[in-house]
Formats: sequence, C-alpha cells, structure tokens
Amino acid sequence: MSTDRASEAAPVPLLAAPPAVFGRTEAGARSRASRERRRNLGRNLRHALLFAALLAAAVAAVFALRPRPVPVDVARVNRGPLVVAVEETGVTRVKDRYVVSAPATGRVSRLPLEPGDPVEQGDSLLEIAPALSPLLDERTRAEAEARLGAALSALGQARAQTSRADAARELAEQDLTRAKRLADANSLSRHELEQAEFAARMRADERQSAEFASKVAEGEVRIARVALGENRRNGNREPYVAVTSPVSGRVLRVHQKSAGMVQMGSALLEVGDPRALEVVVDLLTTDAVKVSPGTPVLVQGWGGSAPLAGKVRRVEPSGFTRPSALGVDEQRVNVIVALTDAQERFAALGDGYHVEARLVLWRTERALKVPDGAVFRHGDDWAVYLIDAGVARLTRVRIGHRGELDVEIVDGLSEGATVAVHPGDRVKDGARVEAR
Repeated sequence: MSTDRASEAAPVPLLAAPPAVFGRTEAGARSRASRERRRNLGRNLRHALLFAALLAAAVAAVFALRPRPVPVDVARVNRGPLVVAVEETGVTRVKDRYVVSAPATGRVSRLPLEPGDPVEQGDSLLEIAPALSPLLDERTRAEAEARLGAALSALGQARAQTSRADAARELAEQDLTRAKRLADANSLSRHELEQAEFAARMRADERQSAEFASKVAEGEVRIARVALGENRRNGNREPYVAVTSPVSGRVLRVHQKSAGMVQMGSALLEVGDPRALEVVVDLLTTDAVKVSPGTPVLVQGWGGSAPLAGKVRRVEPSGFTRPSALGVDEQRVNVIVALTDAQERFAALGDGYHVEARLVLWRTERALKVPDGAVFRHGDDWAVYLIDAGVARLTRVRIGHRGELDVEIVDGLSEGATVAVHPGDRVKDGARVEAR
C-alpha cells in the first residue's frame, strides 16, 4: 500500500513534444495568414468597386446636369439669285369693250346671238320696231338731232385722236429704229432697247384703239341718222331702227335676250375682240407705290403649262376700299398689265378669267443671302445667330432687299458662314447648339 502511494506521488518527468505537433502549429499559422490576406484583398476589392461606382455616378451626374446642345436648323450664307416680287390675284378683260345700247325707245325682237358668236363691223345685231305711238315726235327728233350733232363731234374728236396716235406711233417706230442701230453698235443697253420695243408696241395698240374709237363714233353717227329717219327707201321711212355692230369681234355679253320694250339708252349687248386682252390686278396701295409702268409681270395660275410675260401699262391714280378675307377694309388700286407674249400662247383665255400675277420689283443674280427665318430684330438693328464651332454667336447684320424666302445681307456676314434658322427662345448668345 505504501509502495503504491509512493509511486503515485513521485513526479513524472516531462518529455519533449514530438515534431508532428510543431508542424501542425506552423501550418495553422500559415492558413490564418492566408485567410487574413484574402479578407484584406476582398475588403480592398470591395472598396475599389465602391469607389468606381461612386466615380461613375458622379460622372453620370455631371453629364446629366450639364446643359445639352440646343438642336437648331442651320443654313449657309451663299450667293445666288434674289427676286423681290408682289403676288396678287387678277382678272382678264377685253381691252376694247363696246356696250351697244338702244338708240331709241321701242320694241326689240328676240336676239338670236349668243355670247361668243362672231360679228363683223356693220352687221345688224337687232332691230327696234316703233311702239304704237309714233317713234319720233318733235322732242324726240330734236333730241335725235342733238345726238347726231354730238356723234359727229365725237367722230371728229376720234379722228383727231387717230391722227395723234399715228404721229405717236411713227415717232415710236423712229425711236425703235434708232435704238436698234445703237444696240447693234453696243451703244445702248438691252433694257433700253426692250423699253423702246415696248413703247412702239404700246403706241401701235393705242393707234388701233383710236381706230376702233373712230369706228364706234361712225357707228354712233349712223345710228343717230337712222333714228332721224334718214335711212329712207323710195321716199318712205323705214319701219325699223337697225342696231349694227360698231366693230368686228365677238359677242361678250347679252343684256337683252328676250323680246320686249326697251328704253332709249338701255344696254342691249357687249361686243369686243377677245384676242385683245389685258389683266387687271388690284394691289394694296402700299405695294402699288413700288410699281411703275414697264415693271415686268409674270402671269401664272391661268391654266396653261407656262407663265405668260407682261408689263405694267398703267397704275390707276384713284384707289378704292375693299374688305379682306378677315373683314378688314383695305385700300387698293387697280394696276393694268399688258400681255407681251404672242396671242397664240393665251388664245384659250377669255374675258373675266382668274389669273395670278407676279410683279417683279427688283432682281439680281449674285446676292449674298440667308433664309428669311434666320434674321430677326435685335433692338433697332437686325441680327443673326452665327454658328461657330457649335456655339451660337449673336451677330448684328445690315440687310438689303427681302425676297419671298431669302434676305439680302449687305454687311455683317461672309459667304460660307453658318447661321441658325428659326432659332427660338432657347438659343442665346454663347449657347451650345447642334444641327438638326
């Protein structure tokens, strides 16, 4: 018993740890260091990704908050033709229109003529039969004699006008001959030669119109003589008063178609030559002051394949008031346009046809121009937005003539520059823009 207790109480000597234990401890330490490095690497990676995300968000916010370029329409400043014109509607009318009226009170038969029927000078258009009472009493005869005297005076005046028109035509033809010689010698411009040709043609038309007036006066004299009963046959008074055509042409309008009683002076029908047409254009008085005789005119919208050429013959001195489509009273004036093309080109046109007239006030072939929408008011001046490297620069300009779509630039821009068209309120001086 004592021996056992002694053996239990005796100390047990410590032995050195085996090598395997140290190997396991060193491997654990390396494993912990590796895990620590991986944790650090993951932490750094997360930090880097978070930083990159924040940087990308900041860049996106900067680009989102940065003003975007304003889209605008642009155009280049270039040289080309520029026309200043006034366009307005007009109607055609026969230049020499004659209203045939009743020379005496009586009864007319039904008129067989229709609008468009041809008539010759001196043809009997209709006859006026006397009423139940005598056709001529003393008062009527005195009036007819007075009318005959007036007709004879009018005939003399018409013949004097014909002589004056002959002299004017001869002078215009002489001027045209001299102008052609000067033009052949290159001493006269083409425009002046055209003016001389136009003047000669107008004088010839005036001569023809005066001749028609003489024929009308002769017809009035014959009518007055007939009304006095001077067309006697075998000493007996004619029972009818014949109404003859004063000129050769066509019937334009019939006022008295059916048979019935007519009073002296009543309009019966209108006669004229539909080949002698002119165009009447009513312009605003503010536009008419820019028009003068000789202004070139293009007659469009008349139904033909090509426009007709013409020139302003006269601007009437008196205007009139006409309400516009909006009900606003406008002051207008008639402008008479003479067609200068050959009559065969507008043979289909008639009296009272609708046309569109374009009066050319000014034109050039080498104008420095921009679209009309690029120019706007800036104070008391005109300005444009010049596009320079994507930036709008407010530039003052001086303009000249204004066409239908373009404006002439006199000063402030050079050829080839780019400007904004209809810039709008978003475009300011220095704003970034981009072409649409």
